[in-house]
Amino acid sequence: MRRIVMFDRVTPEGHFARPDGNTGWFVMDYELEQTAANHLPDTDAILLGRRTYEMFEKVWPRALDAPASDPHGVEHRSPAMRAFAKFMNETTKWVFSRTLGQLGWRNSRLVRELDPREIAAMKRQPGKDMIILGSGSIVSQLTQHALIDEYQLVVSPVLLGEGRPLFDGVAKSTRLDLLEAQAFPTGNVLLRYARAS
Repeated sequence: MRRIVMFDRVTPEGHFARPDGNTGWFVMDYELEQTAANHLPDTDAILLGRRTYEMFEKVWPRALDAPASDPHGVEHRSPAMRAFAKFMNETTKWVFSRTLGQLGWRNSRLVRELDPREIAAMKRQPGKDMIILGSGSIVSQLTQHALIDEYQLVVSPVLLGEGRPLFDGVAKSTRLDLLEAQAFPTGNVLLRYARAS
């Protein structure tokens, strides 16, 4: 059975973006990027909400060309970022949106409704892990329906004061088991949790 893994950067307060959606506060970290890139071969599908899709679609299709910033506004060209750019462009992207029209980014498929039964059916299909990047509304909805198998949170050493909570509207508690905690010299901490069975 395929797993759904979510990967997101959060503040110690639990915010994943500023109130306006800006993510320029991320503390970039080459060692962390390489650690994350090492898991790309385990994944063959990306789940995205509309806002994250629109942000990513502006950057990743051109990221292998001339030097460019990543989706968070940081200009750098590490081998890990090149691996991410290739992965983002070649991997199937399921985009959940009621308002988007046609999708211009290759390997993108539009899904009008997030139906938990359809997501559960996708998990039963053959394949590798599916990953959610950003997309707080998707993370919240799938958490509510116990469909996320692993939570990968990068806690950054930044307090925003106010922002968008990652787990907004999740009405029930979910017990998690710690799989890994890895601190990086930048102050970022990668926490990996599995949903307790």
